[in-house]
Amino acid sequence: MSDAQILFDRSGAAGIVTLNRPKALNALTLPMIRLMAPQMTAWAGDDSVGVIVVRGAPRPDGRPAFCAGGDVRALWDEREDPTSTLAAEFFGEEYTLNREIFRFPKPYVSLIDGVVMGGGVGLSVHGRWRVATENTLFAMPETAIGMLPDVGGTYILPRLPGLSGTYLALTGARLKAADCLALGIATHFVPAARLDALTTALAAIAPGAGADAAVEAVLGQFSDAGAAGTPGITQHLPVINACFAGDDMAGILDRLQTEGGEWGQAVARELAHKSPTSMVVALRQMRVGGNLSFEDCMTTEFRVATRIVRSHDFAEGIRSVLVDKDHNPKWSPERVQDVDSATIDALFAPLGKRDLTFA
Repeated sequence: MSDAQILFDRSGAAGIVTLNRPKALNALTLPMIRLMAPQMTAWAGDDSVGVIVVRGAPRPDGRPAFCAGGDVRALWDEREDPTSTLAAEFFGEEYTLNREIFRFPKPYVSLIDGVVMGGGVGLSVHGRWRVATENTLFAMPETAIGMLPDVGGTYILPRLPGLSGTYLALTGARLKAADCLALGIATHFVPAARLDALTTALAAIAPGAGADAAVEAVLGQFSDAGAAGTPGITQHLPVINACFAGDDMAGILDRLQTEGGEWGQAVARELAHKSPTSMVVALRQMRVGGNLSFEDCMTTEFRVATRIVRSHDFAEGIRSVLVDKDHNPKWSPERVQDVDSATIDALFAPLGKRDLTFA
């Protein structure tokens, strides 16, 4: 396979995108974004292209991976350079690509075989069809590194059943295929061994007005939701809906401890390791995102993301997880009760002429 970080191929009427950083679990870089965005525009205007298929290259040991996130280490490396424009460039171009996927005029099918986190979520969930396999592992783990659940999380997560999106945003909980199907994160389940055959069938679809229905029919032929297993998250939804209500992070932690039973107490212990500031940010995202358009959600995320990458908690989160790998971050402040509302307001405040806007 080519050494290029991202590959573009044609098979019949299908434009095929292959994320190709297998040693890094296909984590998304700015060069990848800058190659994919114009290719998507070109395929949108090409009448011979009927469907887009997005997949990840397998790891060197053969195990699958879709995309484990964005290249946040590069942002960490430049965190102390006041002249660096990398954050604005990376997030601005990534979120613009997310928006192009959300508004893409042709069928867009993501084969989320393996890990799909962070930036990989932005490349998949905004398309109409998301195909899970027995290897799918979904998460938005940003509160563990002092970040926010971005790439459209502000739009997608509040629209999941009940308060499951709030739970996912705050905890970074990892979901397998059955849970992804139950929440609507995935639309179909296809065994990994059949993905090549599925891609071939999609490539045979004629471009044009009937392509959406044809894609749905092909996916229906390959899909076997029963083989995904039984979702585990559904049994916890009543507790999630009770405990993750409200706008107060401290109140959520208290209800998990006092009303959530053993499961809720275990979740509270997990939340104790997350960045308090990031959790308060994520909670506000979940409360405002349900009333915003997709574009307004992306503008909101850009405001927060470009600021939060210069924060203490982001620097400490990346250090603890990706640099020193001691998994022992020293958050500041250490408790959600001590997170200053003015600090959160400042993160969400408009950027004026530097705001991310869409034509």
